[in-house]
Amino acid sequence: MGIDVHAHYVPRRILEKLEAKGADYGVSVATVEPHCQKCLEFAYGLKLRPFFPRLLEEEQTRIDRFVATGIERQILSVWADIFGYGMPADKGEMWHRLMNDSMADLCERHPERFSWMASGAMQDPSRAAKELERAVKQAGAVGGVVGANVEGMNLGDLNLDEYWAAAVELKVPVFIHPSQADQASAPSPRTKKYGLTQIAQYTYDTTLTVGSLIMGGVMDKYPDLEVILCHGGGTMPYLLGRFDCMHERMDKKAFGDVALHEPSHYMRRFHYDTILHHPKILRFLADMVQVDRIVLGSDESFPPADHNPLKTVRDAGFTEAEIKTIATENPHRLFRLA
Repeated sequence: MGIDVHAHYVPRRILEKLEAKGADYGVSVATVEPHCQKCLEFAYGLKLRPFFPRLLEEEQTRIDRFVATGIERQILSVWADIFGYGMPADKGEMWHRLMNDSMADLCERHPERFSWMASGAMQDPSRAAKELERAVKQAGAVGGVVGANVEGMNLGDLNLDEYWAAAVELKVPVFIHPSQADQASAPSPRTKKYGLTQIAQYTYDTTLTVGSLIMGGVMDKYPDLEVILCHGGGTMPYLLGRFDCMHERMDKKAFGDVALHEPSHYMRRFHYDTILHHPKILRFLADMVQVDRIVLGSDESFPPADHNPLKTVRDAGFTEAEIKTIATENPHRLFRLA
């Protein structure tokens, strides 16, 4: 049995609340034809694509499906595109509290099957830090989840010290997930076709922000910060030589590189999920960072999901002991699961 640390879900209570009092949050529910799909529209101008059906599926349907593949628990986060970082800070705080409380209710109904990570209004790091503390101490969250960019800005280029410090103090990991929820990160004309948004743009989003966390000095400033990267770390593990080369040769002052070490030094500071869809690539990642930095993930609810992540690690030729490390021991340690 394994623990899936990368799975998404949107409790129906959130939509029900918005349909009744969406104006209070600055978020409304719209219906998209011809299939009557639900989508969200934010008062500041953001309009999102419809929810994928599995994001809103019945709870028991989700449980039955992942248990059938050998997964015993999913650690849930909401869809990163609905974080609404462009909202006014006070509305954002209300919005994330609604999402977090809804996730807490879901997990209380199924404590043996679900845990969850709390989101926050990263447009106001102080509010986001306080919400993380509330969610962990009072509502049962086991970690935090943030978008890979805040309205097009890399995380390492923003003053998020209060949030990083809160995560360290609370001893919870932070899961970084890409999104396309603002003009800067929306699909470009070159990625709209052929599935290139999912293939390349999401992994690019993660890579940019990881580079900023390293060379912007965040990982040096917070040596105890635990960070989980989705989709095998984006392209970071596979561009590591170029990162080290540029760190050595660039004009560091001109480019803002304040990292104390070369980027490869920080690779084991991160954790990486298994969602790479190729056994040899997954083995390469393990060779780069070792199995104690890899966690099981499915990306459940989205088209690029791995529908059987335990089979994926078996197909990659890991030993039973290594599979146990990836699928159970690492998640238990990171999230301090009972």
